[in-house]
Amino acid sequence: MKTQRQRPGIVRLLTRPRLVALGFGTMLGIVPAVASAAEEAGGIAALGISLPGLVAQLVNFGILLLILRMFLFKPIMKVMDERKRKIEEGLHASEAAAHAAESSQEESRRALDAARAEGREAIARAQETAARLSTELETQARREAESIVDRARAEIERERQQAIQSLRAEFADLTVRAAERVVGQSLDRNAHQRLIDETLATSSFGRDA
Repeated sequence: MKTQRQRPGIVRLLTRPRLVALGFGTMLGIVPAVASAAEEAGGIAALGISLPGLVAQLVNFGILLLILRMFLFKPIMKVMDERKRKIEEGLHASEAAAHAAESSQEESRRALDAARAEGREAIARAQETAARLSTELETQARREAESIVDRARAEIERERQQAIQSLRAEFADLTVRAAERVVGQSLDRNAHQRLIDETLATSSFGRDA
């Protein structure tokens, strides 16, 4: 990319010392040639040219070139060079800003991709944790339900045994009383109770207990 502007032709030429000196020397060299040509043609006066005036004009023109170069063209070129430098700095700054923007965009894209990947991993971990907790809760609930059922069965069995024992006691008491009324005398309750228990033990009622 070209950042240097082309200087105007006359300004570019006048700012080169060698070209100015060459031009000035060339003009001074013209004087003898003009004088020689005038003498060959019948004298310089015949051309209507004053040799001292011509020399003075050439010298004045050379001095004018030097003055213009020193006091006009140098400041102008300094301003132009400063402007060119600022333009180049601005272009470099723009390129640096564009590069920084591209780098920032790339970093933002990488950060976004990393955030998305982290989010997917977090979702996967949450789903895995939820599934594990669901399994654990299901297992715990099943165990608690089985424990409740076992306790209920044990309680039912205990109440059943208590009911059977109560029925046995009432049945034995009723049997003894009935036998006493039939026989008309008091029986040995302990012996009679053993007999009833043995009978109940061999019966289906006793086996259900």
